[in-house]
Amino acid sequence: MNKKVSAFIAIALAAGTMVACSNKSGSSSKTAAAKEGKIINVYSWNDEFRQRVEAVYPEVKSTSKDGTVTKLKDGTEIHWIVNPNQDGVYQQKLDEALLKQDSASADDKVDIFLSETDYVNKYSSKEAGAAMPLKDLGINPDKDLADQYKFTKVTASDEDGVQRGSTWQTCPGVLVYRRDIAKEVFGTDDPKEIGAKVNSWDKMKETAKVLKDKGYYGFASYADTFRLYGNNIEIPWVKDGETTVNVGPEVMNWVKDSKEWLDAGYFNKTVKGQWTDDWNKTMGSDSKVFAFLFPAWGVDFTLKPNWDGADGQWAVTTPPQEYNWGGSYIHGAEGTDNPKHVKDIILALTAEKDNLLKISKDYQDFTNTKSGMKEAAKDDSFKSDFLGGQNAFEYYAPVAENIKIAPLSAYDQGCVELFQNSFNDYLQGKVSFDKAKTNFETAIKERYPEITDVKWPK
Repeated sequence: MNKKVSAFIAIALAAGTMVACSNKSGSSSKTAAAKEGKIINVYSWNDEFRQRVEAVYPEVKSTSKDGTVTKLKDGTEIHWIVNPNQDGVYQQKLDEALLKQDSASADDKVDIFLSETDYVNKYSSKEAGAAMPLKDLGINPDKDLADQYKFTKVTASDEDGVQRGSTWQTCPGVLVYRRDIAKEVFGTDDPKEIGAKVNSWDKMKETAKVLKDKGYYGFASYADTFRLYGNNIEIPWVKDGETTVNVGPEVMNWVKDSKEWLDAGYFNKTVKGQWTDDWNKTMGSDSKVFAFLFPAWGVDFTLKPNWDGADGQWAVTTPPQEYNWGGSYIHGAEGTDNPKHVKDIILALTAEKDNLLKISKDYQDFTNTKSGMKEAAKDDSFKSDFLGGQNAFEYYAPVAENIKIAPLSAYDQGCVELFQNSFNDYLQGKVSFDKAKTNFETAIKERYPEITDVKWPK
């Protein structure tokens, strides 16, 4: 067993389970020759994937009112198994199911599972024995997925460059701002003019000061800016086969800048992170927060549900730094008894340009065909009522073209969460800077017992 397998098993054991790493060589072709099962079990963390399947997969017949079962026209049922992503719960439940994959009955096997960019590396590893190579499903990535953004293909590939997952979405991030606040403070809400004020950190800092002097915050929280720094790390949090966590200078710059901005009043000091009630409320009409940093899914799934005003009060523009946030990768599970259905669903959701354009139009997702997104950026039929008739794809597309995905590791979700948690206490004045570093070292070793040390930048 090599170091990578050992590391993967240790990660899973830390969550109380372990993904099966048995040699499944040949299992895919044998399964493909067998009769398809009647239950397709799909593991995910919310209903986003289900909604997209319902929107474009032509074999869908109906879905139960509670959203747990989708019936297909051939009588097959998709069972949606949903667990929250936070604190690694989704991964733990998925790992437990994959551990039982060899011995599970046909109706209980995992057929499709999703992963996020923060931990796709863990499941796409060839040593993990979790995600099937797409070619074993009968999908030719070079031909069938030729129009995808290259970084999404690389992200879902294993150590040998074999693609083991595919995504319908690309997640270039933009700056989303309040039009009414922009008009009051700057005399204009035009995206190009506002973009000129926020398209670098230096300009954003100047703009945040102007906003602060007028009684507004640049962003809700220092947590809102983390992804832009974290997406630009040059070395992975944990190098392949090693047990040392490398804290990049990029994320330490986030700590330094966050402290400066917080002290200057450019953030709302009462908002201590994301995904909290306080944070959600800063997206309401009574909020004094000017902007958020979101990809397309953030506008649709986060901002829009929390906005209590009329449509047309938000717009998007160029961010201070190019970044990618998120991405849901679809994997066919090794040992699935439904390889034909899995293949069809992956192709329908990630390879059919017309389907992806429909998802973009219906949900404002920035989807994963380069040619399709270039078309959408110039097509006013893709404009958003929520964004006041703006075609946001005009701003997403240039960011997507320039994304260079940060080096990934199987430890990314834990490192990102625990680093922010530890330094949140420092930024809130609860602990010293050195204590925050010590707390991170303790927390990361508790979540991943195989981690031996943490290396800080000089």
